[in-house]
Amino acid sequence: MQRVTSEIKQGDLFTQYTGSISYTPLNAQWNGKHAYCGVEKEDLAIPNWHQSCLNSELAPSDKPWYLIGDFNDQLGDIKGVWEASRFDWAICFAQQVETGDESALKKINAWLVDWIESNPTYYGVNWKCGQEASIRVMHLALASLLLKQTKNTTPALLSLVKAHLKRISPTIMYAIAQDNNHGTSEAAALYIGGSWLVLNGDNDGVKWQKQGLKWLENRANKLIETDGSFSQYSVNYHRVMLDTYSLAEAWRLKHNLTHFSKLLYVKLEAATKWLFYFTDSKTGDTPNLGANDGARLIPLTNTDYRDFRPSVQLASTLFANKLTYNFSGDFNAPLEWLELKIPSQCVASKVAKDFTHGGYAYLNTTNAALYFNYPMFKFRPSQCDALHIDFWLNGQNVFRDGGTFSYNAGQKYIDYYGGVKSHNTIEFDSHDQMPRLSRFLLGNWLKTTLKKELAVSGSEQQISAGYEDRFDCKHTRAIILKPNLLIIEDIVSGFKQKAVLRFRLIPVGWKLVGSSLVSEFCTINISANISIMRIELTTGFESRYYHQESEIPVLEIEVAEPGILTTEVKF
Repeated sequence: MQRVTSEIKQGDLFTQYTGSISYTPLNAQWNGKHAYCGVEKEDLAIPNWHQSCLNSELAPSDKPWYLIGDFNDQLGDIKGVWEASRFDWAICFAQQVETGDESALKKINAWLVDWIESNPTYYGVNWKCGQEASIRVMHLALASLLLKQTKNTTPALLSLVKAHLKRISPTIMYAIAQDNNHGTSEAAALYIGGSWLVLNGDNDGVKWQKQGLKWLENRANKLIETDGSFSQYSVNYHRVMLDTYSLAEAWRLKHNLTHFSKLLYVKLEAATKWLFYFTDSKTGDTPNLGANDGARLIPLTNTDYRDFRPSVQLASTLFANKLTYNFSGDFNAPLEWLELKIPSQCVASKVAKDFTHGGYAYLNTTNAALYFNYPMFKFRPSQCDALHIDFWLNGQNVFRDGGTFSYNAGQKYIDYYGGVKSHNTIEFDSHDQMPRLSRFLLGNWLKTTLKKELAVSGSEQQISAGYEDRFDCKHTRAIILKPNLLIIEDIVSGFKQKAVLRFRLIPVGWKLVGSSLVSEFCTINISANISIMRIELTTGFESRYYHQESEIPVLEIEVAEPGILTTEVKF
């Protein structure tokens, strides 16, 4: 890698826009503001590309990327530095240009020139990660698509893209070995960036386009299950992966490149359906399942970071040729910005479904939805969330997951948010379901030892699953969902001192009276065939946005002997 060099040519990167004026709603999150990890703050200045948006600490900028360590306690979470260099703003500014704001063209060029001057090739932390370089390539490509400059691209922009491909290509096998979004992102950047160079007469791009195509196909085949589940067991990383493939397909369509394989399209349609099931149609919100690093690719809409509908609608159009949502909303804007043909058909409504390869079940009634995790790990799990339940009423997340908060804010945050305490399940003897071996690695992966298939009988839906951990503690959970009633039966055994059942609750006024907890949403009644040692409404924490933390009420039920705990939720 030390032998790689690349010169970025001087001059403007984008030229005057000559297309028609667009009246499509745009993303205004960088209009007089900076937007990091889904949170906006007022700021007109060009970012300091080496300063963390999380703690204002400065990262080293004078060393080759490969001489900079992975973790720096003073700097803290390196993602805070990387955020501004993901070039989300380039898309927002390109949209402003397309809506007639000529000053936005000066801004996008000025910011890019400043970035290039502040980040000489392969020096500093912004060159350290191949995926971060890949996100820049994808966002530059999208900005170029919007401004209709993909075939008459400036020498300066082409040289910037080429410098990035030279950084990504040699180390892609490291990304592939992770079996996660790093491989899909880097493959997409090589495919898009390589073909972009070829479109502009630079045949050096051929090898990168081929390399990217190979790994796009390989990753879809390996990392996406036939039921659409993705290797990272995370709703947000599922969106990252799906958006990556959506952009690659939109780019392919726009330039009449050869179709991907039939298998890739089958896998991507399944992955789209998976995210459709996990996204609330009214709000666009999703369960906070799995790791969540605040990523949101191709930000074409002014919607909240937690609104997943733009991604679902775009992917459904591209991979199923069907609309997911047949009503108006900002989630339709990506179809207009990318000038896609609007499908005439709509996807079928959600019904109870068991995603047996990924280890998820979805149950629903008229006004309620329930998500149930059970361990089916083929890839690395990142959180102790076995037999977790997410419960939703009228689009509101009543029983909720804790999220992630940060990857490098201290061990206590990693242990709490990645641990059993952040999930609606059982904790045995104050130990986690799986031991944490390192920041991103859990050991003794759980296996589902008991499973009864999802059964639907009239208006009643049932499912159950169980596991046994490394200490021989056993937990089996049976779920029955009916109109206006949810019954959860937890059978626990094998522990030495105590088992604690938790329900992490929507932050509203809850009142605990004896063994019943009441709110405007529902009434929760707790019973057991053994003595209950403690029922308590305590305080926990959740992180709905990366590096943002808030308090939530948590119901805890503690027992000291094997038995059956029954939770009835009336709504």
